[in-house]
Parts: sequence; structure tokens; C-alpha cells
Amino acid sequence: MTDIKDVAREVEMSTATVSRALRGLPGVSEETRVRVMETARRLGYVASPGAAALASGKTRTVAVVVPWVTRWFFAAVVEGAEEVLRERGYDLLLYNLAGDEGARHRVFETSLLTKRVDAVLVLSLKPSPDEIARLDKLGRPVTVVGADVPGWATVRIDDEAAARTATRHLLELGHRRIAYIGGAVDGVLDFTAPAARLTGFRAAMAEAGLAPDDTLEADGLFTVTGGMRAAEELLSRSDRPTAVFAASDEMAFGVLRAARLRGLRVPEDLSVIGIDDHEMSAIFDLTTVAQPVREQGRVAAQQVLAALTAQHWVPEQVVLPTRLVIRRTTAPPRSAPGGSTDR
Repeated sequence: MTDIKDVAREVEMSTATVSRALRGLPGVSEETRVRVMETARRLGYVASPGAAALASGKTRTVAVVVPWVTRWFFAAVVEGAEEVLRERGYDLLLYNLAGDEGARHRVFETSLLTKRVDAVLVLSLKPSPDEIARLDKLGRPVTVVGADVPGWATVRIDDEAAARTATRHLLELGHRRIAYIGGAVDGVLDFTAPAARLTGFRAAMAEAGLAPDDTLEADGLFTVTGGMRAAEELLSRSDRPTAVFAASDEMAFGVLRAARLRGLRVPEDLSVIGIDDHEMSAIFDLTTVAQPVREQGRVAAQQVLAALTAQHWVPEQVVLPTRLVIRRTTAPPRSAPGGSTDR
């Protein structure tokens, strides 16, 4: 069975240097680390996690707290983070809350994370003051994806600006009766995106001189089914909207399905725009505001690695850019129901 001495002999280095390289510790060049990792893989060397943890006080494991692991956005962020961490010899310990308040309590307000992980990634949740205090007591680096937590490492997009971009695109096409399908702004998981995107939508409408109309705002639960149900109600009205801004592409897919079932043509009868640039968006020809989803996971993982290995680490607040991707689900309105133009 291959041990660390065999790896050290092969690369002609001391076992201490090889150990530091395998554990991602400072004081070892990137070239040396890569050479050691490649040699260890070639020889089939696998360090004992338990022995390594006892010797170093490190588990080489990063916890990822995710609201719903089965949803595309969260799965894509986790994939991006795992890719970076795996290259550096770290494992992920996944905590899937599945929308359960009790699960959130067990993760944040108990000793569940103690001695199990070296760092924590929190996806799309803004920890409460009590949760922040408890995470601080862990003495481990924390990076938050999708929320702004002062003093902590964060990676996100500007959700309000993304919503403004989507809404302005519809306004510039000439739409005035625009519906918004988003998510609940209050709840046990305290997502930041739903509230910020609703704020951006309302702000863009106000800038265009349009009075708020909460009857054109619906909760689509950030799912395909939820978006479809919300759209069915909005599109059944005699004064239906000529355009729908869905705060996620998955909800936009539901809107497209609802429009088709009602015999409405997109974009001739109804324009639809989303946010994400989901991997299926191009197939649906969906106009959307693209965000770098997997890149958020990668940048968050890089923040974690910097915190674990750098001697003088300073948490960064990273805001990644978004961009409008125009496809075939948006166009100028032809006429509103009843024959009057929507301009």
C-alpha cells in the first residue's frame, strides 16, 4: 500500500513538504503542489482523513448550506464550488435545508458544524444576527453566495439592477402593462433575491411614470410549476398583460407553457423575459438577464481557499456582472386586449 514516504521518494522531497502540499498549506509553491498531487494520484496514495485531521487539526472538508439542492441554481453553484475545492483536495459536506425551518435551526443554531468542517459556504441565505454570532464562534471562514453580509466574504450579483435591466428592456420595446412573477419576500429561508428583484421591477416601472399595480404581481415560487400557475391567473384576465417579467428562467418556462395552453403566441401576443440564462434557456429561445451561476460557486470556493491558506486574508465582497441576452420571446406589443394599442 502506497504511503506518504513513497510519494516523497518519487518527487525527491521531504515528507513534511509533501504533507504540506497535499494539505494545501502555505509555504509550498503552486508548481510543487501540482507535482505532488499528480504524483500522489499516479501512485494511488490516499491520505487517511482521520489521521490528517488529528495531525493538523483540519478536516479538509467545507460545509455547503443550500436551501434546495434539487433546484438548478443551487445545484449549479455547488457544482462550481466543488470543482475548485476538489482540485485542492477538499471535500464538500452538503446540508440541504429543503425549505425546512427546523433544518436551518439544526445547522446554524446547534453544534452540527463543530469539528466537522474547516469552512462554511452559505447559499442565498442571509444569516440572522443570532446565526452570525454562532457562525463567528465556530472560528472558521464563512463565505455567503447571493447575499451581502458586511464584514464577511460574499459573492453575488446585483439582483435589483438585474431586475431593472429586464424591466427596462420590456419598457423600451413599448410595453406598459407588464406583469411580474417572483417569489415570497418573507419566509423562513429569508432569500435576498426575491425582495431585491421586486424592488428593481417596481423602480423601473416608476421611472417610466407607471403607477404600481399589485394585481399584476404574483408569487411563482421560483419553480416552473409555480410560474405556470401564476401566469394562468394573470393571462386569464380580460385586461391581461402584454408582457411578463419572471424573476427566474424556470418561472419563465412556466409562463411560456401557460401562454401556449391559452393559445397565445410568444412574442406576438405576449413577451416573456427571465433572469439566469438557465442551461435550457437557449432551447426555449428565452430572452433573459444572464448571471454567472457556476462562477459564483467557483469564486466563493476561491474565497474559502484563500481564507484557509493565506497568512493575511481579508474578506472580499464580490459582485459579478450580469448581461441582457435578447432571444425570441420579446418584441414590441401589437395591441392590448380590446384593440387599443399598448403604447
